[in-house]
This record gives sequence, C-alpha cells and structure tokens, in this order.
Amino acid sequence: MANFVYIATSLDGFIADKDDGLGWLEMVPNPNNEDMGWADFMGGIDALVMGRRTFETVCGFGGPWPYDKPVFVLSASLKALPEGYEDKAELVSGPLPAVVADLEKRGFRHLYIDGGKTIQSFLREDLIDELIITRLPILLGGGASLFGDLAKPLSWSLVGSQSLLGEMVQSHYRRTR
Repeated sequence: MANFVYIATSLDGFIADKDDGLGWLEMVPNPNNEDMGWADFMGGIDALVMGRRTFETVCGFGGPWPYDKPVFVLSASLKALPEGYEDKAELVSGPLPAVVADLEKRGFRHLYIDGGKTIQSFLREDLIDELIITRLPILLGGGASLFGDLAKPLSWSLVGSQSLLGEMVQSHYRRTR
C-alpha cells in the first residue's frame, strides 16, 4: 500500500491564491502541452482520494470528467454526490486509517491523495509515502497552504529533482520511517 501526492505549489508553498484561484498555475508557457510526468504518475495509481472542496473545484471545470480511475471523495458533510456525478465518484468518510484500510481491502493499493486539507490530514496521520511537488516561480503571499501543523516532524528522502519548461522545479520525495 502506498499513498502519493502530485501537486504544484508557489515558491512560498501555496496551492491556491488568496481568492482560491488557480490561474497562476498556467503562468509558465507550455506550447508543446508537456504533461510534466502526469501520465506516468497516473499509470501507477489505482484510485484517487480527494476532499470535498477539490471535488467541487473539479466539477466546476466543466468539460468531460478528467479521471479514468476510481475517485473517492472524502467528506464528513456531503451526504450525496451532485446530480450527474453519481457514476464518477464515491463518497467515503471516517478515520483516515480505516478509510485507507477499506480501500486496500477493495484492491486499491496505490492512492493519489489530492486537495490541501486532505493532504494535510493524511500527513498528520503519517499516511503519505511519496510527494511529487512542482514549484512554480511565483510568490503568492497567502492563500491555501499545502502544509499545515504536524504533531512531529516527518522526514523525507529526495528521489530526484528536475527542471520543467526551464521555469519550474519538480521534486520527488519518499517518506523515511
């Protein structure tokens, strides 16, 4: 079982700006539509676990559903998925270790964890095994932070780092336990 994060941040560690905007993610020109390793990453994933707010953001993008893997929406407040999304995702709730154990029993062993609060919750429970973080060359000065408070430090080993499009740096870390 392994849980992965694949996310972009500003230099100052924010994943959304002060208005919850994501437009800054497109600040670096990508004329050849390079996928930054996304397809390879998704090829190793069995399912996604995302928070309610991230799910709602994805639903608001319009267009076709972007995932071809099972999506589990972690929410204590959402009681049903919005109309039209019932076949796209499944609601899950409860203590994170129990949610992860249940998904593993169902055959999902490589989970992509997405959404700021969800990632922070998984980190607090020490349930993230690998982080792939792409840093964009912008200081947002506030917004939604990728990382939150932890009860104790978590150590990581650098797997590798690379420059993308001559502007961004993508670093891959593995949890050291």
